[in-house]
Amino acid sequence: MIRRGGTLTDGDHRLLAIWAADCAEHVLPYFENARPDDDRPRRAVEAVRAWVNGEMKMMRARDFAGASQDAAREVKAISEPARMAALSAGQAAVVAHVAAHELGAAAYAIRAVMEAAPEDKKEEVRIAALFWQRDRLPERIRELVLDDQRLRNDTCWLVFSGQ
Repeated sequence: MIRRGGTLTDGDHRLLAIWAADCAEHVLPYFENARPDDDRPRRAVEAVRAWVNGEMKMMRARDFAGASQDAAREVKAISEPARMAALSAGQAAVVAHVAAHELGAAAYAIRAVMEAAPEDKKEEVRIAALFWQRDRLPERIRELVLDDQRLRNDTCWLVFSGQ
């Protein structure tokens, strides 16, 4: 796979998917507390993990991403943190299709914790979430992700600032 002019190995693609799933799973409680009977975002995270393990085809994982996006639309009026968590899960699942969505999963996860925080704590929780995610980056893809964050920070609501 070619990415920004370079080659992305299948192994690195899978590491990006695992990391995206970790980011999304970390904020799933925001959605699950708002909609305890709706498992679509959780199933999206499970789908990308299944894809990583060779247990699911890419197109099927992508279907779970769409279902999580639907869940996000449906919860919008109830809870913004829940919506962001469902969007994060959807982005994680679609990493199976397009690796670059790993950044969307991470950005929406950070937005979820920010939306849940009081106004005077938003920056503090943003930084904590950012470093939580970075602490979980496998060394092999660390520079790739950090480079993505620098290049696309402005399109991701500047949530990756503080590098």
